[in-house]
Amino acid sequence: MARDYYEILGISRNADPDEIKRAYRRLARKYHPDVNKEEGAEEIFKEINRAYEVLSEPETRTRYDRFGEAGVGGAAGAAGFQDFSDMGGFADIFESFFSGFSGGVGQTSRRRGPVRGDDLRLDLKLAFKEAVFGGEKEIKISHLETCSTCSGSGAKPGTRPRTCPTCSGSGQVRRATRTPFGSFTQVSTCPSCSGTGEVIEDRCDTCGGSGQKQESKKLKITVPAGVDNGTRLRVSAEGDAGQRGGPSGDLYVYLFVKEDAVFQRDGINILSKLKISFLQAILGSRLEVKTVDGPVELQIPPGTQPNTVLTLENHGVPRLGNPVSRGDHLITVLVEIPTRIKPEERELLEKLAEIRGDRVGKGGIEGFLGGLFRG
Repeated sequence: MARDYYEILGISRNADPDEIKRAYRRLARKYHPDVNKEEGAEEIFKEINRAYEVLSEPETRTRYDRFGEAGVGGAAGAAGFQDFSDMGGFADIFESFFSGFSGGVGQTSRRRGPVRGDDLRLDLKLAFKEAVFGGEKEIKISHLETCSTCSGSGAKPGTRPRTCPTCSGSGQVRRATRTPFGSFTQVSTCPSCSGTGEVIEDRCDTCGGSGQKQESKKLKITVPAGVDNGTRLRVSAEGDAGQRGGPSGDLYVYLFVKEDAVFQRDGINILSKLKISFLQAILGSRLEVKTVDGPVELQIPPGTQPNTVLTLENHGVPRLGNPVSRGDHLITVLVEIPTRIKPEERELLEKLAEIRGDRVGKGGIEGFLGGLFRG
C-alpha cells in the first residue's frame, strides 16, 4: 500500500502551501542522492518528490484528498523522480527552493579574488662535506613573475579589463530548466572569461594577457649544517607569482647528498675504514687519518685485532638544528696479512714463532700470523 503523502512530508492534512514547501526543502536536502549515500535514500527522495508534486498543486491536492492515490495516478511520471546527475550536483539544483545555496538565485554575483601562486620544487645535489657543514649555495630557478608592463592586469598599458558581458562579472553562467515542481539551475564557469568575471580586449604585448611572465632567477640559499638525503628547505615567496594580487607560492628545495669515496654516514656519525699492516697492529702505532675536519692523528693500540672500531669523538656530523652537538667518527681497522714475504722476513718470523713456542705447521708462516690475531 502506498504511503500517505502528508505522512511522507511530515505535515498535517490542513498544512498551507508554505508549510508544504518548507517541508519539501528540508527533506530534499537531507535525502538527495548527491548528498545522502545511505542505502534506501534514493527511494525516499523519489517519494518526497512525488508527494510534493501532488500536494503543491491545489487541484491535484483536492483530488488526492477525495480519492487518494487513485485520483492522481496520472499526475506525473511513474517514478516521480528527476535525474539530476547532469545538472552539476546538489548545489546547483532547485533554484526556486534552494536560493540560499550555491547556484541559487539568491547568490550574489562574485568575482574571483586574489589567487595564491603555485609552489615549486627544486632538487639540489650536495657534496658529502657540504651536507655535513652546510653553507651558502647559489641556485637558478625559473618561475612565473608578475608582468611589470601591465602590473599583472593582462591589459595593454592605458587600458583595463572590462566586466564580462556574458556573465555580468559573476564568472558563472546559469541554465534554467522548468519542471512541474520548480526550476532547476545548472551553474558552470563562464566560457567567455574562464570564471574571472573580466575580459581583456587589448592584451599586454609583454605577457600576452596572462599577467605573468616566465623568468629565470638566481638565488642564494643557506644550507644548514647536518642536512641529509631528503631534507626539505622552504624558500618563502619564491614560487610562481599569484594572480590578481594574490601572494606568491613558495620554493621547496629537496637535498640529495652525493656518495663519498672515503666516508659514509650513519645518523650523525661518520664511518670509514683504515688499513694497517700486521706489524702496526701487533706493535701499535700513531697514524694520520682523514676526517671531514682534515687530517687527524689516531693512536693504534698494540695488539689491535682486525675489525676493531676506534672512535674519534666530535668529528662526526653536526646535529641538525644544534650544530654545537656533533656525532663521532668511527674507524674500522682492517689488518693486512701479507701473502708474500722476503726470505729474510720469513727467517725473522720463524724465530719469533720459535720464541712463542708456536708450531708453524701446514699453514706456514701465514697461518702463524693469522694465529697472532686470533689469540
